[in-house]
Amino acid sequence: MPQASATAASGPGEESAFLLACRRRPVPYTPVWFMRQAGRALPEYREARAGIPMLEACARPDLIVEITMQPVRRYAVDAAIFFSDIVVPLKAIGVDLDLKPGVGPVIADPIRDAAAVDRLRPLEPGDVPFVVEAVGALTGELGATPLIGFAGAPFTLASYLIEGGPSKTHDRTKAMMYGEPELWARLLDRLADIAATFLKVQIEAGARAIQLFDSWAGAVGPEDYRTSVLPYSRKIFEALEPYDVPRIHFGVGTGELLGLMGEAGADVVGVDWRVPLDEAVLRVGPGKALQGNLDPAILFAPWDVIEKRTRDVLARGRTAEGHVFNLGHGVPPAADPDTLTRLVEFVHEESAR
Repeated sequence: MPQASATAASGPGEESAFLLACRRRPVPYTPVWFMRQAGRALPEYREARAGIPMLEACARPDLIVEITMQPVRRYAVDAAIFFSDIVVPLKAIGVDLDLKPGVGPVIADPIRDAAAVDRLRPLEPGDVPFVVEAVGALTGELGATPLIGFAGAPFTLASYLIEGGPSKTHDRTKAMMYGEPELWARLLDRLADIAATFLKVQIEAGARAIQLFDSWAGAVGPEDYRTSVLPYSRKIFEALEPYDVPRIHFGVGTGELLGLMGEAGADVVGVDWRVPLDEAVLRVGPGKALQGNLDPAILFAPWDVIEKRTRDVLARGRTAEGHVFNLGHGVPPAADPDTLTRLVEFVHEESAR
């Protein structure tokens, strides 16, 4: 894949509030978008996806464009996030997997030995032509609104591949990390290359920022993260550095890892709802913007409670060098879309004062 120039991020949306906040520059108001904003909370999403399996939807440019645009139209958020799934690049290289409703990714033949690791081939741009087509179409529709590309981080992808599906304990994953460090390193190195290529494809097609999701990294302690997880996330962020797009790093239950996640090379560190943003500023250290972190469950509270909690997040966010308002995790399936629309308006109005 050709190297990008340092001006790769120039173009529509470059001076958007979202990109300015990511770059720690002055903003007219605090920008806001929501993880899982394109999805099951929206009736129009359920209608578009009716009878269509998730992985099929993730490979159809027409559906990708429509579903990515839905929350932008409804909520007037400051950024769109590409509709996909973290296992899409694994499916594209031939991993036998399925996304089962109510369960998540299920791997037919979990990776437990060197031979299985060796079968993971590199991702080529030609494996995901639907991504290129959809991103190109989206950047035309979005205009000044930036598109965020994303991928799953090596630890989280490895956990699904080793466990065979979602896990609460990640026992097999950690057993390989502790007991077979050389095999672990080979696996995560391959996954880092796959994720980096998937992100490069999105950036070169027009994405203006990227987010690396390490959903399960909170399962390890700081020292294990430093030695066995961080190097592979860092490899991805370093591979993307020439593109000069903001790089966001997010995990769940990663309060003890926030500083290390910043060290991995992100420009923006996502914070879940467990750590107040002013405390996260101290843990992450200087030179980074923060993203977050209203507890998604607050969306089910009365509006006066939502207002109060949102003001608190905004006030704490002002201690950061840059702040992108978001939830501390994804939009819950039962959330009221009208509440999210109202929340975006409130964040904009409150932070512009």
